[in-house]
Amino acid sequence: MRDLVSIGRADDDTLWAVFVTVGRTDRIANVYRSRAAALDDREWRAQQVRAYADFLQRARQPVPHYSVAPIRRSELPRKWTPLPALGFLRGQFI
Repeated sequence: MRDLVSIGRADDDTLWAVFVTVGRTDRIANVYRSRAAALDDREWRAQQVRAYADFLQRARQPVPHYSVAPIRRSELPRKWTPLPALGFLRGQFI
């Protein structure tokens, strides 16, 4: 007997993304299945930015801004990976 695969609803493809904006650059910081989880992550990231605000200011780095919006799985870049809270990636800002 074959295994049955549930096709699901069309909105199963919709995820909630936490976007980070630094200057004119927008990137997807992380994605979640629920809006509540995305909002929690956004708040955590904002808290990290507040905690390191003095460091960012002394380093003359732009302060990242976080927002939440729905996104389809097909809109994610192919090699996308989650970003750290402050937008550091291999020692560089995004």
